[in-house]
Amino acid sequence: MSTTQPIRNTEKLKLFKEYYKYTKPNIRNYTLIIIGLNSALRISDILPLTYGDIYDFENNEWKTHIVLKEQKTGKSNRIYINEEIRKVLEAQNCFFKNAKDWIFYSRMHKEQHLSRYQAFRLIKEAAAYAGLDANISCHSLRKTFGYHAWKQGTPPALLMNIYNHSSYQITRRYLGIEQNDKDEVFEKIKL
Repeated sequence: MSTTQPIRNTEKLKLFKEYYKYTKPNIRNYTLIIIGLNSALRISDILPLTYGDIYDFENNEWKTHIVLKEQKTGKSNRIYINEEIRKVLEAQNCFFKNAKDWIFYSRMHKEQHLSRYQAFRLIKEAAAYAGLDANISCHSLRKTFGYHAWKQGTPPALLMNIYNHSSYQITRRYLGIEQNDKDEVFEKIKL
């Protein structure tokens, strides 16, 4: 059985991200990908987000963090809303009226958020466009965050904390470290 993989190749990642922005424009789907890649949240925690989770209607301003209780673990998590997430949310500003509106609404059932299955289909479509292999799924967004954060120098112990993992072994598996990643370390060492 194949394991879900992060998107390692930056050119393919760019194509993947831009699919719902330029090729098949859809602000909801584009927002799903951007939040997934930049928040390290599971899809089960992303889909039920409402505008009240990201916007302070009382003070008429964007919140700095998404604060939630993870569905899978029951642990609390506080995710910084970075510039990439903020930009995509600001592009949606005209689409919401109140705090209870779903960010990822279902087109067929406005009172429901997008289903996991539909999110999976949207991600697979963008992945196929980008030429990514069959091991890409909703969880790839979360793993891609960790892989690229690690490649940019984020210590694995900090990633373990961000992911709310109970062990380093789980985080190590998430990073999807391959032989060429290990080879790079040896190549750069000049002792």
